[in-house]
Formats: sequence, C-alpha cells, structure tokens
Amino acid sequence: MSASTKNAPGSGDIQAHKGLSEGSLSFTGTLAIGLASVAPAYSLAATLGYVVIETGVLAPVAVILGFIPMLLTAYAYRELNRAVPDCGTTFTWVTKAFGPRTGWFSGWVLAMAGIIVLANLAQVAAQYSFYLFGADDLAENRVAVTVLGVAFIATMTYVSYRGIEIAHWLQNVLVAIQYIALAVLVGALFWAVFGADRPDTSIDISASWFNPMAFFQEGGGGWGSLTEGMILMIFIYWGWDTILSLNEETKDKESTPGRAAVAATLILLATYLLTTVASVSYAGVGDSGIGLSNEENADDVFSVIGEQALGSWDWVVLLAVLVSAVASTQTTILPAARGTLAMGVYRAILTRFANTHPRYLTPTYSTLFIGGLATAIYVALSLMGDNVYGDVLLAIGLMIAFYYGITAYACVWYFRKDIARGGKDLWVKGVLPLLGALILTFAFFKSAFDMLSADYGYLGAWTVPGLGWEIGSVFLFGMGTILLGLPIMFILSRREEQKPFFNGETLHVDTPVKAPD
Repeated sequence: MSASTKNAPGSGDIQAHKGLSEGSLSFTGTLAIGLASVAPAYSLAATLGYVVIETGVLAPVAVILGFIPMLLTAYAYRELNRAVPDCGTTFTWVTKAFGPRTGWFSGWVLAMAGIIVLANLAQVAAQYSFYLFGADDLAENRVAVTVLGVAFIATMTYVSYRGIEIAHWLQNVLVAIQYIALAVLVGALFWAVFGADRPDTSIDISASWFNPMAFFQEGGGGWGSLTEGMILMIFIYWGWDTILSLNEETKDKESTPGRAAVAATLILLATYLLTTVASVSYAGVGDSGIGLSNEENADDVFSVIGEQALGSWDWVVLLAVLVSAVASTQTTILPAARGTLAMGVYRAILTRFANTHPRYLTPTYSTLFIGGLATAIYVALSLMGDNVYGDVLLAIGLMIAFYYGITAYACVWYFRKDIARGGKDLWVKGVLPLLGALILTFAFFKSAFDMLSADYGYLGAWTVPGLGWEIGSVFLFGMGTILLGLPIMFILSRREEQKPFFNGETLHVDTPVKAPD
C-alpha cells in the first residue's frame, strides 16, 4: 500500500502516516539498533589499521578528535528531531531549512553512503564466516566470498522487509555478542601488556598519545595526518543517526531518538578509546609482523592480533567481527529504506518508493531497491579486486562529512530565531551544531584536496584524457558519487510527478519556530 497523506494544518506540507509501525521501539531498543548500525567490532577491524598508518601512536587522540564533531552533530539531530520527527531526517530537515534542491542533494548523499557501505559489510561478513569455520581457502576465493556476501545482503534485506520488531530482537542479541567479544579481546590485550610475558611489540601507554598538538611536532604528520585520521574516525563513528531515521517507529518520537543518539556517541567513544589504546599498546605501530602499520594487515588487524593474544580462543574475535558486519548490514538498510520512503512520500523521487507493506508496516519498494542496488554495487566492486575496499572506506568518509555537516548547518539556520533569544538555545541549537559543522566542513575540503593527489588511494590514479592530469582513485569514487546526484536531480525536477516537490509544494521551507520544550 502507499502511505496515506494529507496536508498538515498551518504548514502546507504533505504530512503522512507513512505506513510504518509507530511506537514499536523503546529507548533501549533504539539504542541497540543505533550501536549495531555503527558496527564497532567491524569498524575497528576494517579501519584501525588505516588510522594507525596515518597517525601512528596518535591514534587514540584521533579517536577523540573524531568524536567531537559527532557529539556536536548529535545535538543538531536531537533538536531537529524534536521539532520535525520525520524518518527522512537529513533530507527532510535540510529541505525545510534551505529548500528542495539542497534537501534532495543531501538525501542523495546520505542514501548513497549507506548503499555503498553495504558492499564492504557483505565482504567482511562473508570472509569472516569462512575464517570462523576454518575455510581459509574459501575466504581468499573471490567468487565464493562474493556469492556468500550477496546471500548476506539478500537475507538482511528480507529481515528488514519482514518487520521492525524482528529487526529489533535480532539486533539486541547481536549487539550483546559483539560487546562481550570486544570486552574479551580488550581484557586479553591489557592482561598481556601489563603481565610478565608482554609481547616484544608492545609499547608503554603515554600521555602524548592523547595530545592533539603532537600532530604538529616532529614526526607528527601535521594537518594531513590529522584530517585523514579524522575522516577515518568519522567513518568508524558513523551510523548512530540510524536512531533518528526510526523516529516515527519509536515511542515518544520527539525526545527518545535524540537522547539515544547522544548516548550512542558517548558509548562509542568509550568503546573505541579502550580498544584503540589496548591494540596500539599490545601490537605497536611497526610496519611488519603484527604491527598496526603493516599495510598487509590494514584491512583486518583484529584477526592478526587476536590470533596471538587469544591463541585457540581467537574465534571470539572472528565471531565479533562477523556478527558486527551482519548486524550492520541489516541496520544500514533500515535508514536508507526509510530515507527513500520519505523522499517518495514527498514526491522527491518516484512515488512507488512510498509503498509500505500492509501487514509488516515496513517500506516495500524502498527496501527491495536498496538491497538490489547494494548487491549490484557489491558485485561490481568485487570484480575490481580487494584493494578497492580501502578506497571505499575513505570515499564514504567524505560523504559522511558532507551530509552530517549540512545537517548541522540546517539546525543553526532552522532555529535562528530561537538562537537569537540566547540562553540554552544559543548553545544546543547554535554554537555546538555550528562548531560541529565547521569541523566537518574543514575535514571535507581538506580531505577532498588531498584526495586529488595521484598517489592517494590503493587503486592508483586516473589520467584526464587530453590534459594529462592524474586524479586519485578515492577522489574519483567519493566526489564522483556525490556529484552524480546533480544530473539525476535535474532529470527528476523536470518530471511532472516530482515538480510539486521541487516547487516547494509538498515540503515547505519553514519559517523558524520554537521547538517544543
């Protein structure tokens, strides 16, 4: 069925009972889905090596620096959700602040980041499944991994299609397994570091690891290392905003999602900081053996250090990363499907995206489309080789910085009258979101500039025909995906079905109003 729509009194927006299962999720249920979407075990396993290659022993302070814009942006999400609790999140809020074209473009970037990362999640889930059962040869077989990865995407698409209650129950179990396994690993690493038989690679924990000014001292790497480390950390923190995309399915939708989002970022900070300090102290930052700067292990540091630290219990690490990737595969589909559902309801894209299941109360066409497109992208990336996934992580970080940043700017502009009155509103709706937006903007442009370099990335460079310019593969993948939205938006804006949205008739730019207390 399609979502039922009507005009909202006083605003002219199409307001919708979008056909979702309203009021199904509690605070803890929403928080669990948010943490599962971030996939801490997978994110650390896939990214920590690259962070250390860029930052060395300063990886712990990179964790903290990456957290700051996330927390500041979480305040923006919380305030916008209180005023406009809509599953379109960034798309809806940016449209109401800056207009339909900026809103549509922001929604495009958000959706594509989620769809593309599903390929990486499926790859990791498939490989770790084979590793867990001792089938190492199959884990290195591209065809076998791709087939199993496609099966994971299909299964999680079905779970997302089947209903939010099933998804909620599944995520509670998977998050619990993930955090227990991480606790076992961190405990083992610290036990070894402070024990009598500490490994030869271990290094003493130092206060300098937490000093951001060390980036500008000799050997610190300067702005380049700092911003690249931050972009990677932004990817590691990314996913907590899934909580907000489920706002229409959450009890007390005006306040619960915002509180859960802030809580999720704080839990993630503690998780990442402990795990990073333990890993750096245990394995060191050398570029050989189990050293975290060893590029051969960069895309999978946990399996290497887990094998040495846990011995025959290293399956605990494999299980944690596998469960993490599987959980995030499903929870990444949820926000992408609900974002495109909202875009369909407001006629920003084809209205068939507004269809929901009459029994399961989930997006139908949106969920199946997201799963299908993610599968096609995954197969295409698999054909390009394993090195492509390092570029994918960096490119997605660029997209995340863009849409988180523009959402924070939207908060400041949308609540400008509240901010002018000063007091608490000045800080939670103005200063904090603006600081987050500025940090993300700096990280976006600095990283985009660095990504232009021909030697930036793992796939090499592309030469511009006739000009001889060489452009890095990460820049092409990241900025190319972002800018692809422009011609698609232009085509849609000229279709009769979408003209009401682009003319501001289905989702209006709002006059700033005070959010409910």
